[in-house]
Amino acid sequence: MTKKDYDAIVVGSGPNGLAAAITMQRAGLSVLLIEGKETIGGGMRTQELTLPGFKHDVCSAIHPMAMASPFFADLPLDKYGLTFIQAPLSAAHPFDDGSAAFLSGSMEETASALGLDKDTYLKLIRPVVNNWKEIAADTMGPLGIPAQPLLLAQFGLNAVRSADAIAAKFITKEAKGLWAGMSAHAIQPLSNWTSAAIGLVLSAVGHKYGWPIPKGGSQSIANALAAYFGDLGGKIETGRMVKSVKELPSHKVVLFDLTPKQLLQIAGDELSAFYKWQLSRYKQGMGVFKVDWALNGPAPFTAAACSKAATVHLGNTYAEIADSEQRTSVGGHPDKPFVLFAQPSVFDDTRAPLGKHTAWAYCHVPNGSEKDMTAAIENQVERFAPGFKTLILAKNTMNTRQMEAHNPNYIGGDINGGIMDITQLYTRPALRVSPYRTSSKSIYICSSSTPPGPGVHGMCGFHAAKTALKDIFKIEVT
Repeated sequence: MTKKDYDAIVVGSGPNGLAAAITMQRAGLSVLLIEGKETIGGGMRTQELTLPGFKHDVCSAIHPMAMASPFFADLPLDKYGLTFIQAPLSAAHPFDDGSAAFLSGSMEETASALGLDKDTYLKLIRPVVNNWKEIAADTMGPLGIPAQPLLLAQFGLNAVRSADAIAAKFITKEAKGLWAGMSAHAIQPLSNWTSAAIGLVLSAVGHKYGWPIPKGGSQSIANALAAYFGDLGGKIETGRMVKSVKELPSHKVVLFDLTPKQLLQIAGDELSAFYKWQLSRYKQGMGVFKVDWALNGPAPFTAAACSKAATVHLGNTYAEIADSEQRTSVGGHPDKPFVLFAQPSVFDDTRAPLGKHTAWAYCHVPNGSEKDMTAAIENQVERFAPGFKTLILAKNTMNTRQMEAHNPNYIGGDINGGIMDITQLYTRPALRVSPYRTSSKSIYICSSSTPPGPGVHGMCGFHAAKTALKDIFKIEVT
């Protein structure tokens, strides 16, 4: 057999590409990781987007799934400079009357603030928190025979439902609003089946692990993963945008941390007609419009809880948020969109010059939208933090096309790598025995377009690499 340049090549250095590369390298293979941009990280990049000294996370800033990830838990990333910071509250949800619901590390504290809905909230969330490790083992990967079928069934009965159905269990505006903000991370109408799954998971991991902030920016997660990969003997090549699988050095297997659309463009000639047809039917979700600000001070939220939270969900009532998400899903641009606001510099003083701050926010927009939503987003922030606009020193905006230019995985601004509805929750990117295998025996897909989907957790990459190791190299990884 002709000797190959590498046993494995991974294309794309987001969290899943890095996870796949690390998993293959730990198994004793020779691995090359190729990144099209000049810096690694995918959605974990930090840059000075506004003014010198102001560090902005270009995409993700707060990482609920990082500490909840079984893969990350198995890595010595603290030895490579990665430090997580916990805000007093993971998330807050203000209302027009000046009050706010919140998600804290304590289920009891969070539930007690929901008044009449305390017991309902605890009944919903407590089983997920208490059994998270078992649930994660059965859900953070491909469909299979569950190790804990009863626990999975209990979780699944609620997760498969719509956020609307769960909201109907609550009485208070506080519980309904908090639930709306959690569930809207799913980036789909709250009436959709499975839209409750994201709300359940984000709430539970917030209680169990918090929503941590990487000190210095999300780039520090990518840098730690890359440094560990390098110490294992792996090689990284940046600034090389792969346009065809034929351009790659010789190899036994290649794993793509890319979307189905990109896989078709790069490796379509290597794939069967049926598999290409399956990939062509893959559905993208809504996009995002994002604003980064350099600020002269922290956002002056009326509700005190918001100043203690890493993430603030801006949208007031459940009905308002549900309406915003529904209208956006059919091509609308609401004047009062649901806004996710992150303020890492309030808790991490390495993000901005002394006394200054950074913050970012995004709202959901139709896929491919180029409409400027800056005013709508800033008006929503000002609504709950009067005086915010007077603090703005500089800003940077990115519409869906600009988001995709920054990271080609964000097709039309879709940061979730494809809609997470009931048709694509576990059958992403195609209905197959293994979602990571393609029709070519030497090509695998390892992006968030595979289970368990979006988030900085590396589990898509880990499971894809685990599958390839078994198929190609007869190496079993647990």
